[in-house]
Amino acid sequence: MAEVKPVTDADFENDVLKSPIPVLVDFWAPWCGPCKMMGPVVDSLAARFAGKLKVCKLNTDENPATPGAYNVHGIPTLILFKAGRETERLVGYMPESALADKLQPLLT
Repeated sequence: MAEVKPVTDADFENDVLKSPIPVLVDFWAPWCGPCKMMGPVVDSLAARFAGKLKVCKLNTDENPATPGAYNVHGIPTLILFKAGRETERLVGYMPESALADKLQPLLT
């Protein structure tokens, strides 16, 4: 089963922007209720799209530079990066089926 990898401001470029496969980054914070609800959804997506999609989580409280650079103002925010560029942004809680339907065509 694919794991969700924690990323920081320091390793964001290497783990996300330089990834050979698309990367979904979950911008979250421990105090955020909807972020906690997204946790199992993100974990499930990592397993569902293993090999096609890398899934990372970035704690916005501990790593403020990256969310600032990408204008992340509300959390949870999920951003899909392909070849180092943002290709999709989703803000707020979303059920797994809806999220998977949005991601599927972007992973081919």
